[in-house]
Amino acid sequence: MSQEKALTAFAGFMVLLSVVLTVWVHPNFVWFTVFIGANLFQQSFTGFCPATLFFKKVLGLKSERELAQQQN
Repeated sequence: MSQEKALTAFAGFMVLLSVVLTVWVHPNFVWFTVFIGANLFQQSFTGFCPATLFFKKVLGLKSERELAQQQN
């Protein structure tokens, strides 16, 4: 799995988790959803996301580009 696909899966999971927490735990968890959305928005412009650093350094995942270069 690439960093990009892992990031997409992680973001989707976090959005769903934040909605569940908002509905069943406390309405203020909606701010968690806002944080996730804001982080995704800034990442689309800057390319920086802390989760990607975690995927690369801790889990050893490679980017789509690195995986494509490996195949050649």
